Amino acid sequence: MKPIQALLVCALLMLWNCKQRSSADSATADAYNEIVANSSDRDWKDIKKEGVLRALVVYSSTSYFLYKGQAMGFEYELLKQLAKDLNLELELVVSDNLDTQFEVLNSGEVDLIAHGMTVTNQRKWEVDFTEYLYLTKQVLVQKKPDNFRRLSWKSLHNALIHDPIELINDTVSIRRNSAYYERIMSLSNEIGGTIHIDTLDSKLSTGEIINMVADGKIKYTIADENLARINASSRPILDISVPISFSQRIAWVTRKKSKEFRKRVNEWIVSQRKKKHYNVIYNKYFKNKRSFRRRTKSDYYSLKNNQISAYDDLIKTYAKELNWDWRLLASQVYQESKFDPEASSWAGAQGLMQVMPATAESLNIKDISDPKESLRGGTTYLKQIYEEFDKVEDSLSRLKLTLAAYNCGLGHVRDAQRLADAEGLNRNAWSNISEMLLKLRYREYYNKPFIKYGYVRGSEPVNYVNQIFERYEHYNAFIKVEEEAELTPKVK
Repeated sequence: MKPIQALLVCALLMLWNCKQRSSADSATADAYNEIVANSSDRDWKDIKKEGVLRALVVYSSTSYFLYKGQAMGFEYELLKQLAKDLNLELELVVSDNLDTQFEVLNSGEVDLIAHGMTVTNQRKWEVDFTEYLYLTKQVLVQKKPDNFRRLSWKSLHNALIHDPIELINDTVSIRRNSAYYERIMSLSNEIGGTIHIDTLDSKLSTGEIINMVADGKIKYTIADENLARINASSRPILDISVPISFSQRIAWVTRKKSKEFRKRVNEWIVSQRKKKHYNVIYNKYFKNKRSFRRRTKSDYYSLKNNQISAYDDLIKTYAKELNWDWRLLASQVYQESKFDPEASSWAGAQGLMQVMPATAESLNIKDISDPKESLRGGTTYLKQIYEEFDKVEDSLSRLKLTLAAYNCGLGHVRDAQRLADAEGLNRNAWSNISEMLLKLRYREYYNKPFIKYGYVRGSEPVNYVNQIFERYEHYNAFIKVEEEAELTPKVK
């Protein structure tokens, strides 16, 4: 074949390939546009009217997890602040399949994907991104030899990859619908060689995949540098020194149709990035290596064990006597003492269940600091109160009335019921009683002739109950149980 003919053939082949790619891209774009066209129209006015912000979160070592009975995480802390600033109630939906996040968002089940995602043009066909939360780059995660501490610098250097081009004909393990997958595909094209991809389960978090490299289950993976760095801080056998990308923006995700909501979230993110508190939260989860190592080694870290506290077995035992879900009782114990048996309050309450001395005496608690004694006495007292509300048919209201009475005293809750009667409200509905408790902070209400116990700092029992049930939702998400207690309704 003559040179001019060869050039013409090459040109025609290139044109054909371009048309094929263009056709494929067009088909993909059409498919995405159809998804967007059929997505939910829910926007700011709908969210504000309902008063609830539904956010999809990922259960991971930096985003959302449980540590020593407390919900924590970068996304979790930011979401709490966002909901507060927008005057909304926060409802979390934990993603159990990272491949379906966009579908869940576009269906209207959630309003926001609060999971740090890399901003890419391909993803923009289907969703919109918020203002960036932070900048990072992708790095290769690889394992050093098991005896790396005894190797010479040269031997260690020769055992590792130092340039992405060395990945040609090798295999990298990543989730399919991730920015890492997109990056490997682009990288293969850039370096003119094939990098084989081992597709991992979409339920795996990046932190879990990084640990798979450290444990020798997979050879390589790709991760955002800040995630790789904090995870590698507790696994020194990992090397994360090889960059795979330039700096990239990490952001949250909204529906394309949620323009007004996205505008408000963007304004909030821009304002937060300027605040010291934002940097404190970021550093807490992505830079504080000592804290990360401490919690990952703890038995009471939800990504490691199915435990809440050192007293889980005792709590389970006494929860059975109440016929409560033990996680609800655990949430109350955390609220009272943060699982510290030596805790004491300004009012003189002591122990895990913060029992008052007079109550401890009536319950025959000999050592109020003994966890077993405190839980036995505290749950006995709870059971006594619970029986006082035997006419309350709604089981959830009955639980909340019981907890409120445990906090502020049965007499004050009875006063709130009397006030509800006077105002023509259902005395057995927690929504009404919580409102009455708040009113009993004011003279015009606690001075009424039928009020027997006078003033009560009503916000305390109301917040007490709300915080216990909010924490119970987290415990439900993180801690699995074999059987659900019949008297404890599921919190949705």
